[in-house]
Amino acid sequence: MSLRRILAAAALLALGGCGFTPLYGDSGGDQPGVAQRLDEVDVQNIPERPGQMLRDQLEDQLHAAGAPSTELYTLAVSFSVNEQNSGVQADSSVTYNRFVATAGWTLAPIGAPSATLAKGTASTEDQINVINQQYFALTLEQNTVNQQITDELAQQIDTQVAAYFRTHPGS
Repeated sequence: MSLRRILAAAALLALGGCGFTPLYGDSGGDQPGVAQRLDEVDVQNIPERPGQMLRDQLEDQLHAAGAPSTELYTLAVSFSVNEQNSGVQADSSVTYNRFVATAGWTLAPIGAPSATLAKGTASTEDQINVINQQYFALTLEQNTVNQQITDELAQQIDTQVAAYFRTHPGS
């Protein structure tokens, strides 16, 4: 057995000994696992087209097993995208646009939206080059940026909500 394999095995044993558990794994005991708890979250509507895209991504990530059978929690998300023109040329033309997206979220029990269980923020940014692009190509590229932004925000929110459920198994 090589030294590399021995070290890898020792690292795995040490990781198991420190109490490491996967975020989405079963919590053990009679408590439901994180994945099951995420499946009980209802995502509220988010206005505007990028907001709808974010909601779709959140539902896909939270409801990995499909549509929830029981909804116990509601997730309200406020979402905004700031577009900043950058790279201004001498003739006042812009060479690229920078998009900064922020999403604040609140998790509450259904029927009691003011009883906040957890809240957080997610943010990301992206950019597109606009030099010599035709309108159609620029529109396609902006749609791609919106999809990438909503994918990233949904992943961050999913991870934050999953972390809440992992650290609060009885709530």
